[in-house]
Amino acid sequence: MALLDHLNSPQLAAVTLDPQHHALVLAGAGSGKTRVLTLRMAWLMQQGLVGPGGILAVTFTNKAAREMVTRMTALLPISPRGMWIGTFHGLCNRMLRAHHRDAGLPSTFQILDIADQLSAIKRVLKAHQIDDEKYPPKQVQRFINAAKEEGLRPGQTEAHDSFHRRLDEIYDLYQTQCNREGVVDFAELLLRSHELLQQQAAVREHYQRRFRHILVDEFQDTNRLQYRWLKLLAGGGASVFAVGDDDQSIYAFRGANVGNMSEFERDFAGPHLIRLEQNYRSFGHILDSANALIANNDGRLGKNLWTDRGEGEPIRVAETVSDAAEAQWVLSEIQSLVAEGRLRREIAILYRSNAQSRAFEHALFSAQVPYKVYGGLRFFERQEVKHALAYLRLMENPHDDTAFLRVVNFPTRGIGARTLEQLGDVARERGSSLYGAVALVAGKGGANLARFVELVDRLRFETTGLTLPELVDHVLQHSGLRQHYEQEKDGSDRLENLDELIPAAAAFIDEGPMPDFDGDGVIAEPLPDDAMPALAAFLSHAALEAGDNQAADGQDAVQLMTIHAAKGLEFEAVFITGLEEGLFPHENSAVDPAGLEEERRLMYVAITRARERLYLGYTQSRMLHGQTRYPMRSRFFDELPESCLKWLTPRQPAWAQGAEARRAAWEESDWSPRPRASAAGASGGLASAGGIMVGEQHFRVGQSVHHARFGEGVILALQGSGTQAQAQIRFADAGTKTLALGVAKLEAR
Repeated sequence: MALLDHLNSPQLAAVTLDPQHHALVLAGAGSGKTRVLTLRMAWLMQQGLVGPGGILAVTFTNKAAREMVTRMTALLPISPRGMWIGTFHGLCNRMLRAHHRDAGLPSTFQILDIADQLSAIKRVLKAHQIDDEKYPPKQVQRFINAAKEEGLRPGQTEAHDSFHRRLDEIYDLYQTQCNREGVVDFAELLLRSHELLQQQAAVREHYQRRFRHILVDEFQDTNRLQYRWLKLLAGGGASVFAVGDDDQSIYAFRGANVGNMSEFERDFAGPHLIRLEQNYRSFGHILDSANALIANNDGRLGKNLWTDRGEGEPIRVAETVSDAAEAQWVLSEIQSLVAEGRLRREIAILYRSNAQSRAFEHALFSAQVPYKVYGGLRFFERQEVKHALAYLRLMENPHDDTAFLRVVNFPTRGIGARTLEQLGDVARERGSSLYGAVALVAGKGGANLARFVELVDRLRFETTGLTLPELVDHVLQHSGLRQHYEQEKDGSDRLENLDELIPAAAAFIDEGPMPDFDGDGVIAEPLPDDAMPALAAFLSHAALEAGDNQAADGQDAVQLMTIHAAKGLEFEAVFITGLEEGLFPHENSAVDPAGLEEERRLMYVAITRARERLYLGYTQSRMLHGQTRYPMRSRFFDELPESCLKWLTPRQPAWAQGAEARRAAWEESDWSPRPRASAAGASGGLASAGGIMVGEQHFRVGQSVHHARFGEGVILALQGSGTQAQAQIRFADAGTKTLALGVAKLEAR
């Protein structure tokens, strides 16, 4: 029959499985799972085994639900109105609307989104005079949602100390407020629906009779409560058709429980296990690498992706000297791909951490290559970055009212809306800026405003004479922003973005005119000792990069995204960047076997996004958390088949034997970023692998040296010759410095 045309054998077996049987379908990446799910529903209805109202299909996104309905109605002449196809939250909302009295809800109950829920929690804290510094609203929000996702009500959570007992009490106060106001949050939708089915036998039996076939997409991403909800609905004898991939379970931080797949086998008496392993997306080298990598995880249900498309091109691997050089390499390869005729929208740059996007955004922006940050904000648009820039803007111009209002009470310092309203009235009467009117505001609010002004003035005084990167670092530390995000349980990404401002400032300085050097031989900044002119220029640069340079909807543009955001997408060419220990796999997984396995699944997802070309990159040095690090390459390289890889640079790790040969290979490559020409007109480019002579001393890359002021160091790069010779040196105690060799008193070791 036409409905089943073009299905491979495992797909056909899944679609036409006996309707009385449960099935667990292991659907590998690119194996056609959405097609199988949709055809399974269509086949059941075409065979007269069930009507549209007898199917419950659960997806994880509204987009997936709409796609499923569209495909279904294209296959069969049916109306989607009676079908229950949607997300967990959407279906639970539908059920609660129909049975609001049984669920203890008003007919007009409203749903709180994440922002609304946070506001409601803040109102609870204020109403009960609870210290929001000891119990930050976002931490309370996480506690409440995590409890609900485990099916726990107030009084049922694990309160092993006074702090958690108080959190449980706040949870009770919050829930009482929600019940009084007739509102539910997202987690409550599922919990209330589960309780409805559990406690109301008539309602439960009604839906058990109605839904004879339950189909679940992305089953590996279900949490414990979602699985329990599904089991209640299936308790009347419905067949369950669960489709998922345990190798793509990457949302443990959201509560996803990959163990649900193993529990499904046990709870449903050994369902039929069907493996969809033929991949229609990628070439062989890409799939062989994915298979070899994921085989290192224990406890898998097991499958092996394959394709009949052939091996394709090998995976290209590049080691670069820095994160800036990594961005330049990616840019150069993208320009080559576009020159070959590939669309920019078919090229993706993937990274483990949001903060990594900054270097790529800058490289693409500078080269005028259209790009789009998928599923997130561009670097200079992120909340925490804009907060930091607001402090910097006030230091450069204290009369910037927009910057003033953004951070006058962030982090919180007891300045409320009434105080700001009074300040605004005074400023309008005087015709002055808000900053200029602070002294005229009386009372406690005025005192708090005065302390804020003192903070800005102190930051300006304390940073006089600092370089721009040092200035930014000082402001991040002493404005209170770092401390604020350190207290947030999920503030690590925001901290990384804040710290990325330091290399952003350093890169901005590095791209300026060639600087002079000071008496110690240290290359001085290309601006006066007072960094304010540099700051003003940097703020203008940040504003420009945060402007309209990101591609408009529909424009052909390179796609930038985290690997988590890339799940479910595919591209002709994919760059997986930052493959270094501590970054990918993330440092948090170092002592956590389960965490390391999730990192490996994340790498598996990243690899299988590529259809034709795959690039892997790592660096010898990277600025992380405001400090330059010299990481080892990711262990994942050792888990990939050597036959699938093409090393664009020598494979040896940084600083091992053969460093000079690697440096020479780097210099000869087309994507090596060339240092600026010196002020005296010396040619740019790194010195040759043989090193350079300065007076009677011979210096070479990788050489150990000693400086009277900075101590022991290692030469990272050389530039110029004779009196214009310079060296970039990593010192053990003083960090990385650029020295003029004709002036600096260096001793070769």
